[in-house]
Amino acid sequence: MTTLQASAQKQLRQLIEQIERLEEEKKAIGGDIRDKYAEGKALGFDVKALRKIVGLRKKSATDRQEEEAILAVYMHALGMIDELPDLPVPSRDEPEEEAA
Repeated sequence: MTTLQASAQKQLRQLIEQIERLEEEKKAIGGDIRDKYAEGKALGFDVKALRKIVGLRKKSATDRQEEEAILAVYMHALGMIDELPDLPVPSRDEPEEEAA
């Protein structure tokens, strides 16, 4: 088994410590996000809807339209909707909205 040189050991230790600090920050931020959803619930908002909207805002308009179209096709195939809605066909030539 080989051992690392002292400089490599120091780099490895620093890297691991940085990752551990970031993991702690991520945990704290996750708690903050949960608190915001709880605040929304306390104000009478539907948490599932809030999460869905946050997820949708991360996507471009084109990606959202494509997802809606695929979902409609699948729902129609499963008999969950009677007719396919008239969804706009996204054009790849048009500039996309920036994700927030």
